[in-house]
Amino acid sequence: MITTKYFNYKQVLNLAGGHIIWLTAWCSLVAALFYFFKWKWMIIPWVPVALIGTAEAFYVGFKNNQAYDRLWEARKIWGGIVNSSRSFVSMLYAFTTNGEGNSETETMKKKIAYRHIAWLYTFREQLLIPTEWEHMSQKRHFGDINIKRHRLIKAGFPDYGRTPIFLHKYLSEKELDLQPEYKNFATYLISKQAKEVNDLKNAGDITDFNQMQLQEALNLFYDYQGQAERIKKFPSPRQFASTAFIFNVIFIMLLPLGLVNEFAKLGNWGILVSVPFCVIIGWIYIVMELVGDYSENPFEGMMFDIPMLSICRTIEIDVLQIIGEHDDLPEPIASKNGVLV
Repeated sequence: MITTKYFNYKQVLNLAGGHIIWLTAWCSLVAALFYFFKWKWMIIPWVPVALIGTAEAFYVGFKNNQAYDRLWEARKIWGGIVNSSRSFVSMLYAFTTNGEGNSETETMKKKIAYRHIAWLYTFREQLLIPTEWEHMSQKRHFGDINIKRHRLIKAGFPDYGRTPIFLHKYLSEKELDLQPEYKNFATYLISKQAKEVNDLKNAGDITDFNQMQLQEALNLFYDYQGQAERIKKFPSPRQFASTAFIFNVIFIMLLPLGLVNEFAKLGNWGILVSVPFCVIIGWIYIVMELVGDYSENPFEGMMFDIPMLSICRTIEIDVLQIIGEHDDLPEPIASKNGVLV
């Protein structure tokens, strides 16, 4: 997630700076052919180019709206996880039928709270596994660029890849050894929570009604997990994303062919001036396309993502304090270079 007040020039250049090179080359080539060789046969009227540009603007706007909806829904899911996590652990420690509770009961409750923290980091790690349509899975040059961007982001956050360490801290060795046996280990952890909450009820440590309330909270975690997995595993429909990209390319290829003739009416110097204007217009359309393209996948580990590590750390701190652990609390995740993960 970008945390700076504005999308600064470094972030913009990181996203779309490379496109300025080929865009400048194409616009300069058209202007040079028109100026030096008088290739007026390749010039097209400005009106159809403007119509294509207008249609493309509407199409890209639609795509970006859908991308924003996916991004905001993902943030609401994790916001729900924050609230439900606090409620779950608070209820867990508030419900008792035996006064202060015996040491065995307190140990069980602490184990459940720890396992919830482990679920958070496990779930985050599962959501970060790249799918075939995400940017890091692209082939050749573009895939390499996005992998490099991802590595630069990770380098700024030492805790980014430490999920195994967190699991060792909050899970028993027996539970940890079960991880390779489950394709969805996060789901297993919630089911284990439900079993141990039921054990508390059977032992008389909580009432039936308390057990029902805790189970409802666990069901909410299943809901949130399923909602996030729906966004992760179902891409923004490729027919919309692909056609928006294709139309953008067509418009940018036609743009200098229509623009250079309009500027030529100002004189020979107008032909040269057409190049920067053509680059600016084309680059704006490219940036609009890229912003929507990167925003539609909110769980891929790029700078437009939901800051899941930061959210997990916030919940971890809250849970540890609720269960009475106030010493050696982990530090909240701070943004680096205007990005929070």
